[in-house]
Amino acid sequence: MDRKRSILLVTVDCLRADHVGFMGYERPTTPFLDSLAGESFVFPAAIVAGAPTYYSLPAIMASRYPLALGRDVLGLGPAEPTLASVLQQSGYATASFAAANPYISSRFGYERGFDTFRDFLEEEPAPLTNETANAAAGWAGRFNRRLQNALPKSGTLRSAYEQLYFEYCQRVTPVPGSLDPLRRFPAADVIVDEACTWLKSQSQSSFFLWLHLMDPHSPYYPKAEALSLMGDKPLTPFQARYLNSFWNRSDLQPKQLALRRGEIVSLYDAGIRWVDVQMEKLCKALQALNRWDDCAFAFTADHGEEFLDHGGRYHPPSRLMEELIRVPLLLRVPGLAKKQLTSSPFSMLHLAPTLLDGVGLSAPREFRGRSHWHELAGDGQFDGVAISESVAGCTNPFRRENRLGPRVLSVRESRFKLLLYFDPFATELYDLDADPHEHAALGPSVHEQVRRRLLEIAREHLSQSAANRNLRARVEAQLRDLRLEWKKPAHNHAPVAS
Repeated sequence: MDRKRSILLVTVDCLRADHVGFMGYERPTTPFLDSLAGESFVFPAAIVAGAPTYYSLPAIMASRYPLALGRDVLGLGPAEPTLASVLQQSGYATASFAAANPYISSRFGYERGFDTFRDFLEEEPAPLTNETANAAAGWAGRFNRRLQNALPKSGTLRSAYEQLYFEYCQRVTPVPGSLDPLRRFPAADVIVDEACTWLKSQSQSSFFLWLHLMDPHSPYYPKAEALSLMGDKPLTPFQARYLNSFWNRSDLQPKQLALRRGEIVSLYDAGIRWVDVQMEKLCKALQALNRWDDCAFAFTADHGEEFLDHGGRYHPPSRLMEELIRVPLLLRVPGLAKKQLTSSPFSMLHLAPTLLDGVGLSAPREFRGRSHWHELAGDGQFDGVAISESVAGCTNPFRRENRLGPRVLSVRESRFKLLLYFDPFATELYDLDADPHEHAALGPSVHEQVRRRLLEIAREHLSQSAANRNLRARVEAQLRDLRLEWKKPAHNHAPVAS
């Protein structure tokens, strides 16, 4: 064929590596993708360059570290080369459909390089709030606040009252007739249907299609069909909302939250299963169009999700533990035989240049990652170090002041991983072979040479990040932010910690 190989990239929000079947998970979350793994490259240790979404996507789309333009800059620069822009300039038809994540929008430069770009943010999304506060208005709310002020700050009486008030709020807040109105984001079938319609119009062109799905993202309201496929009992809307509200409570300790952890994980897993169902539908659509066998398919995630692994929930950018930074990465390339890949970490910084190399295109000089196509076509062996970074406490990046907190840095090899905190400065070294769940950091006198080596890698990363800063991209991104601040936005999207 004269046309180049097409590329399909699917990123799933909050999908941790150890909750998919082809990475060893025992529950049936990904039966279709598991079958596809038999003819695909499966990366044992794909590591994101940052978490959450706004610290992860710059590496995936523009092959650069998230803080490389400065901690105050989020998203992509207006003229920064991306995977999409390179393919578009090379004659590819390009499209992106993202399930209403406000950080994957033109506000942050992600429309660059796409002929068709739909972020599903046309309608005002419902605020992502603690649902226990829904009944806090009116006389009951005023009475509750006065009583809370009069109660002790902790103790049995305080706990009993907070539980009583939580139960009251759940019962007086109206509940819809199904889970659908409770869902915060469009389900995967909505996004995939849009993608299939677009694909039908591109039967003769090489294409780049990027889908970003939000089904495993909190609040966890999966499709009823997905719960059934997982073998779980159906939930009423009241039960599902009760579980999400309970999991979102700030007044409970991890030990108390753990009582409902299994039920929450079941909702999360059902969201993953619905993604898998839609991946099968998308694959069949490509087969019907005779495009599957000339299409490279990459399936991955922007970051993971915590379920009390280290006492926390969701995915705040404060600790770059494995449940947040290790993601699934499945790459199917027609004509390229599957082989066992090394357990060395594969930084998502390298994904874009690898995909470009796979279709015979050179990566822009601005890309910081390098192609691993040669290794994939060869023996599948490579050595690497994966660096992840974020700004601690930046849970609402729409507020500029939140972006300027202290950095958190992770340096990960196959066996060892070093975490660095900068305010106050502290380091944690983990032996992932002996302690894969990072339960006990090694003492300062253990593996001193390893610690020194990883600290040197971190120092070099920080030095290179400043020395290689793309000042033009930084200034353009800052000017874009200023223009948006001066101009009142048409839609004041509620931020999500994504």
